[in-house]
Amino acid sequence: MKLKPSHYFIAFVVLVVVAWFVFRAVVGGGDKAKAEPPKRDEIQAVQAIMSPDVVRANLVTIRGRSEGTRSVQVRAETAGLVASTPTREGAFVHRGQLLCRLDVDARQASLDQATATLHSEQLQYKAAQELQAKGFRSATQVLAAKAELDQATAQVAQARILLDQVNIRAPFSGVFDNRDAEVGSYLSPGQPCGTVVELDPILIVGDVSETDAGRLAVGAPATATLSGGQVVSGRVRFVSRQADEQTRTYRVEMVVPNRGGAIRSGLSAEMQVQAGQVAAHLVPVTSIVLDAAGRQGVRYIQGADHVAFAPVKVIEETANGVWVSGLNGPTKVITVGQSYVSEGERVRVTLR
Repeated sequence: MKLKPSHYFIAFVVLVVVAWFVFRAVVGGGDKAKAEPPKRDEIQAVQAIMSPDVVRANLVTIRGRSEGTRSVQVRAETAGLVASTPTREGAFVHRGQLLCRLDVDARQASLDQATATLHSEQLQYKAAQELQAKGFRSATQVLAAKAELDQATAQVAQARILLDQVNIRAPFSGVFDNRDAEVGSYLSPGQPCGTVVELDPILIVGDVSETDAGRLAVGAPATATLSGGQVVSGRVRFVSRQADEQTRTYRVEMVVPNRGGAIRSGLSAEMQVQAGQVAAHLVPVTSIVLDAAGRQGVRYIQGADHVAFAPVKVIEETANGVWVSGLNGPTKVITVGQSYVSEGERVRVTLR
């Protein structure tokens, strides 16, 4: 059979394709062999810094709030209608300042009557003494007159107390924070006129765990950063010895001078209380890792080139890093590659 030109063309194309695949197989295999990566270096490279130990204050950080030194609801001692409220809410008051005044009613009349009775008994007692001197009164009669005089004196004192009880006064200097009674209100004994809060000094209070409570002492210096950024200084005045039944934590109180009541009660605050001194190391915050047991710590170089792990506790956070305790002496802390090595592994170290 005679072949057509198209058959020759098809045969030529097939030969070209076959030759191309044969060529790729030979050349590609050589390239693959050449492109095969060199054997991986088994020693991991890390970077580390030499961190010296520095003696620093051991700080206990406590989240809390500001609180008035004292807060008391001032209550009526007697019943009556409120006649006046001379002190406005929010005003600073001095001890003894009038907050609410009840209607006097018949109390003044009772005092006047008791005073008149007292004057009469004084005259009778004086007359009894004079008559006794002349022999017209016995000693028993004079003693009876003296008893009547003493009773009248007591009635006057009682009437004065009852009259003064219409004046409801501040028990100490502070802020009249809330008034509960208005003019015309009827107050029974024990009902409140208002609340007085002592703000100078002011307390910063918080709760700590049983571990931290054992490290704190009354009189220890402390600082507190308020929610607005203001930093105040003071000292610990109280560490509870009985845990809260619900939280199992202990209350800590720091006292701070507060002239003029500039610091309000109820502000969020973060206390830092000094609890002795400790050897500390400054390390980058990124160098802190967790080990297989979930402990917080850093990896460091032990000896010349082996990795070790040390649990640490953060003492203080700063812009330059974190101060931690738990390391002994100058330490080569791994700062780059610490997450890719394990304890006991040999590494190639570059100090920065």
